[in-house]
Amino acid sequence: MTWESIAQMTAVLADGQPAQGTLRARIAQKLLRTTRNGKPYMEVQLVDSESSLMLKVWENMPWYSTLQGAEQESGIAMDGVWCNTQFGIEVSGATVRPLRSEEEEILLVGSVELQKRQNADWQQILGLVGTIRDPRMVALCDALLSTHEKRFRRAAAARGFHHARRGGLVEHTAGVMRTANALCDAYPHINRDLVLTGALFHDCGKMWENGYAERGLSMPYTDTGELLGHISLGIEVINKLWSGVCTEARRKEWEKLKPPTEQVRLHLLHLVASHHGTLEFGSPVVPKTPEAFVLHHADDLDAKMEMLRNAYAESPQLSEHIRQRRMPLPGNVVDSLPKVGGDGEEA
Repeated sequence: MTWESIAQMTAVLADGQPAQGTLRARIAQKLLRTTRNGKPYMEVQLVDSESSLMLKVWENMPWYSTLQGAEQESGIAMDGVWCNTQFGIEVSGATVRPLRSEEEEILLVGSVELQKRQNADWQQILGLVGTIRDPRMVALCDALLSTHEKRFRRAAAARGFHHARRGGLVEHTAGVMRTANALCDAYPHINRDLVLTGALFHDCGKMWENGYAERGLSMPYTDTGELLGHISLGIEVINKLWSGVCTEARRKEWEKLKPPTEQVRLHLLHLVASHHGTLEFGSPVVPKTPEAFVLHHADDLDAKMEMLRNAYAESPQLSEHIRQRRMPLPGNVVDSLPKVGGDGEEA
């Protein structure tokens, strides 16, 4: 069989049983290593649009020289018998060939499930933005989505812990907007327009901190991302877009609105600046408004739900209902209590 993704292969191998199959991926990195006994081997990081895999390749394996000679960022199809061992995923009897052009396109867009999920999340972002009534925030959101759609849709939301994949920013942003919207129902005095706009913009700086090239599957490190970080970049994005949407005609029209336009901009900047919740986690200021607290907790909750999803999918089982701790979660993860009657069934 040909697996749609590294994640699908990992799930198949979760029970420890070997499986024959073909994996399509790109070579993100190759590192030459030696064992304690001086035996050389190579660590090859394989990536696709959803996840990555570090594969150990020993010098005496026939495919060692093939991988050693392959260029970084080149696409390969690797067929063999795969197994999840105590040392990680390994392959035996492998053959390696370059990807065909049509396979490169499949690899870039990801599995059918991933495409469906990210497209649905993008539509939900657009739908929630469509509920915003404050014309100043509407103009700002429309400017972001029209100016930066392609960059936004291919960026990741993080480098490792959650939504760390091409398009992950869309998934995370949609999740934060859904959660924040629900919290606004629970607390009706909250400014929903401000919260939803803050949720859209809270990680927009990751378009540069965790961005991907137009046809890239590896997340590069950049001077901009390292020296400024996504919070500072997000503040800059808001201010730049704000100056663009505040035309002379709009300024005159917005003068009639309350609260004043400058207060709207200032409160939105506060949401982006404070969304990490504490100074030690990178926010230059702590949350100081109800909307800022709502956004911080919606952001944190969506990230935690993704970490749990990854743990259930990938962490080794310790018992029937318990899986090994996956950082940065605080402990081992336990299976959720099933709903009465199961999903979609009457009790």
